[in-house]
Amino acid sequence: MPREKLLDKGAVALSNSELIAILLRTGIKGKDVLQLSEELLGYYGSLTALLSAEVNELLNTKGLGKAKAVCLKAALELGQRIFREMTEKTKVRLDEPEGVYHLCHDMAFMDRETVRVISLDSKLNYRGLNTVSVGLLDSSLLHPREVYKPAISRMAAAIILVHNHPSGDPSPSKEDEGVTSKIREAGETLGIKMLDHVIIGSGTFYSFAAGRTFKAEVAEK
Repeated sequence: MPREKLLDKGAVALSNSELIAILLRTGIKGKDVLQLSEELLGYYGSLTALLSAEVNELLNTKGLGKAKAVCLKAALELGQRIFREMTEKTKVRLDEPEGVYHLCHDMAFMDRETVRVISLDSKLNYRGLNTVSVGLLDSSLLHPREVYKPAISRMAAAIILVHNHPSGDPSPSKEDEGVTSKIREAGETLGIKMLDHVIIGSGTFYSFAAGRTFKAEVAEK
């Protein structure tokens, strides 16, 4: 069993499905916990895709009750927070689009357009990450105050705007260009520089600062 294997050989020896099985603890009638874990991981295709699933979505999976879904979501979120903490401590260069993708590549699996703001200090060190909008990116709906509110609270000197295209194509639309101009101009008024706007796609990402699309080096599936 996965728990005994972990005790005997350490967590590193376990597969992803075995680790998930430990979190789920029990299976269901006619299906043991390892089978349930393997089916769950197979359905989402990767840990990153599983991370993007909300609790309500997990509850639609046969065999996952509230306790299992909440435990799984909490564990995956802890892993994501550890990753971000390591990013901060190892000083990944967030003034380069590759670093932004490295921090936010989980957005490639989100089924709704989500807007995040990365806050940086005057030396471009990471100060925090906040989600400021979920839904269609619309310049008439995304107000600059929502974008800059977390940056102001963190006493940031600069920000990077990040959002995803659920279609998988990161090519900027006219609406994306309008939002970029609007947020940049508001930042100039506030004295907070907008360094870049990065659009996350499937295996690719676009940087307004660089003016081009990049192919992601991180394997997503």
